[in-house]
Amino acid sequence: MVHISRRHVLASAATAGATAWLSAPTATAAGRPAAEEPEPAAGRTGHEPVTVRWLEDGTPPELAAGTTWGVPWPRGALSPDQEFALVTESGTAVPVQSWPTGWWPDGSVKWTAHAVSNAHPHTGTYRLGPGEAVPPGTPVTVARDHRRTTVDTGAMTVVFRHSGEHLVESVRRGGTVIAEKGRLIASRQDSPGTDLPATVRGQVFTSSVDRVTVEQEGPVRAVVKVEGRHTAKRRAWLPFTVRFYLYAGAEALRVVHTFVYDGDASKDFVNGLGVRFDVPMRGAPHDRHIRLAGQGQGVLSEAVRPLTGLRRDPGASVRADQVAGRATADPSTWDQRVTSRLRYIPAFGDYSLHQLSAHGFDIHKRTSAGHSWLRVDGGGRARGLGYVGSPTGGLAFGMRNFWQLHPTELEITGAATDTAQATVWLWSPRAGAMDLRFYHDGLGQEEYPEQLEGLEITYEDYEPGFGTPYGVARTTELTFWALEATPTAERFSALADANATPPLLVSGPEHNHAAGVFGAWSPVDRSTAAKDELEENLAFMHRFYVEEVDQRSWYGFWDYGDVMHSYDGDRHAWRYDIGGYAWDNSELSTDLWLWYHYLRTGEAAAFRFAEAMTRHTGEVDMYHLGEWRGLGTRHGVQHWADSAKQVRISNAGYKRFLYFLTADERIGDVLHDLVDADRTFLVLDPGRKLAEEPFDPDPQALPMGKSTDWGAMGLAWLTEWERGGDPIARTKLLNGAASIAALPNGWAQGGATTYNLRDGRFTGPSEPSVSIGSLSSVFGLMELMTELLQLTDDEQVRAQWVRFCRLYNATADEQRAETGSSWGSLNLRQAYSRATAYAAVQLADPALAARAWRELRTGHAGYPEDHPFRSVRVEGPAVLNPVNEAPLSTNASAQYGLAVIQCLALVGDHL
Repeated sequence: MVHISRRHVLASAATAGATAWLSAPTATAAGRPAAEEPEPAAGRTGHEPVTVRWLEDGTPPELAAGTTWGVPWPRGALSPDQEFALVTESGTAVPVQSWPTGWWPDGSVKWTAHAVSNAHPHTGTYRLGPGEAVPPGTPVTVARDHRRTTVDTGAMTVVFRHSGEHLVESVRRGGTVIAEKGRLIASRQDSPGTDLPATVRGQVFTSSVDRVTVEQEGPVRAVVKVEGRHTAKRRAWLPFTVRFYLYAGAEALRVVHTFVYDGDASKDFVNGLGVRFDVPMRGAPHDRHIRLAGQGQGVLSEAVRPLTGLRRDPGASVRADQVAGRATADPSTWDQRVTSRLRYIPAFGDYSLHQLSAHGFDIHKRTSAGHSWLRVDGGGRARGLGYVGSPTGGLAFGMRNFWQLHPTELEITGAATDTAQATVWLWSPRAGAMDLRFYHDGLGQEEYPEQLEGLEITYEDYEPGFGTPYGVARTTELTFWALEATPTAERFSALADANATPPLLVSGPEHNHAAGVFGAWSPVDRSTAAKDELEENLAFMHRFYVEEVDQRSWYGFWDYGDVMHSYDGDRHAWRYDIGGYAWDNSELSTDLWLWYHYLRTGEAAAFRFAEAMTRHTGEVDMYHLGEWRGLGTRHGVQHWADSAKQVRISNAGYKRFLYFLTADERIGDVLHDLVDADRTFLVLDPGRKLAEEPFDPDPQALPMGKSTDWGAMGLAWLTEWERGGDPIARTKLLNGAASIAALPNGWAQGGATTYNLRDGRFTGPSEPSVSIGSLSSVFGLMELMTELLQLTDDEQVRAQWVRFCRLYNATADEQRAETGSSWGSLNLRQAYSRATAYAAVQLADPALAARAWRELRTGHAGYPEDHPFRSVRVEGPAVLNPVNEAPLSTNASAQYGLAVIQCLALVGDHL
């Protein structure tokens, strides 16, 4: 059973007029919280070394650039300045770079991040614990002047420009330039490819660097952030943030590329988006090599000028060397019938592997521009890695989730000349242009009454001008290897695997649970028949959705990572084209369910599924620019289509798992941006379609809801507080909880309550009344309060929250007796069984624990005890492709999953 700590951790008031509860630690100049009562290092309890393992089973990865991961620690165990040591299974010390990413309120470390390079002894598991880290044999170093930043890993040197077109000036191995002039490219056209006018005007843009920031500088890992825009002539748009990760001794450069769409969807149709390097070519064309990774372990291995299959044979050793990627012997030693005629063998300088759907790729090549492309081969799902170079060195370049994020392409041009170009197309020009326009003409829904009527039939909340993609983003991960020679086919295939599935070290469910992070959950427990049945249900639901992604082909640049909302049993299809029933967009906290499933199981498939969803929902489903920055878009046919723009969808609670488990800086940026999302209530009234008065926002009396809205904001503030960021986050979080609890009926209070943007306080009527909706706590509020009450000890907040949890599923008589009125016919009672379970733990009430299990089994607005957790196969002409069907809906699955997980953690002993 999870122990909900009620230790008093606070001292005196931090701000004038604040309660004693608000005396939480503030951030120090170093960015970490100061302990409320400074303790000597000896006062910490310490912690035994923790076992960390590779997330995916199998041989430890040796070919990736390096690995960064996060580990939680129990409250009070470690001091903020704690150092860490990492050793292999045999006890060999491994160089590791460590830093804190989260703190408990007493100043002790809550989360740490750790980085190792691939240039160290590898093993299946490691031990991480307090100690002195050994330095790397060749540490990564960073040097800066006013024009450049230079990072040397020991294996390669990368030079970053502080301005201009090129993000990367050069990549060298020793004195050899492997690649140079690394830049971003984009192109647009003013009409979509589906209905082109007689003349289409297009434009090509390249990157323009605004700012370069060194975020870390060794000794094991360096991180360089480059920000800017794509520019051409007088226009600058498509802002980007690109991070480069370099590890000691590594020959690989990891890149995380983010861009934001800030165009006009009616006339700015992006038809190409990529990352390009120039690659100097050395040696004769027959000693220049191309490698492209296919499906499985397949590799296309070719030379720019082939020497195999000719009418005359240069010799078996010559052919073998060329195929293997080795330098061939001097042509004077070949059969002279070949040597004398080399100029007549075409040199194929251009190659393209394009993955325009999730189910097929094609490879083409040509001699040069102006000549026909020849089809080389094709297949299903390419792993997204290419190479161009020679036996004296070359560049391997790849993209993660290559086929999942189609339409993508790896392109090589000019390999027969002195300089080749290697391009990773995040959006392939061969696919035609992105069409981000709204999908219908409004259907006459110009005013609110018509829009509300439309909501009644398609569940789509339409409003003119609101279905815009302006401000949505996408993040893509890439890897570039500066290789000293053409890799063998076997090594190149291994590189492709490292590119497709970057290695990650993780701590196990038992340690993570013992650390007390992320609230109420527990590792998988099959100790009784009843628990085993629930675990089977959870496993089935998760497996079903993982398989649905592939069966329904939920892939694509803007779609990958999301799932569908509701099912249409008549068509045997998800309701992809029916208003608000289409893409899920985090509705009812699907992300939370998936992350808790990973925490409990530790399974690689669970992590990767949740990771892909977080990458999607944190970028595509929310706005990163404009007046709606920080808001997400409710579920719909397009991810940005619905007019309901809400913080419950951009919810930081859905993203913080990935941040703390991986220390991912891009997710950290998004989390920090959400701290100020409450400012959007100044420009957009969430209840505008039902409002009786004109919208006239007052910063000290905003119409922010105290459940779904405040819960989402609270998770952003909690995360910022944990990370030692802006102190206003802690202030608003604690003020909000205290002021809501001060209302007569707390979170159930009715009447006109308003929110003060300055300090986060709510005000409302002094007389008790009730107004509550079924969505109150299913967007993270329950999870927020569970964590918050572990960190603080305000009795009024605790009492009001426990009362809310106890009364939601209580009888009308019980509700009237305590709050003055019935709470009405509330929905989602199964989901709120976990609220009852929480109250049972807080009140030590076995009767409430038994009631929680009854509520779960009854399954109101979810899955009752006798629900069939199984699927059936549908084949034949009724469906396009064979599919599995199950009586599940995403919303019900997410809430059932969370209810079961938290009931098992809280009152599992009463099952």
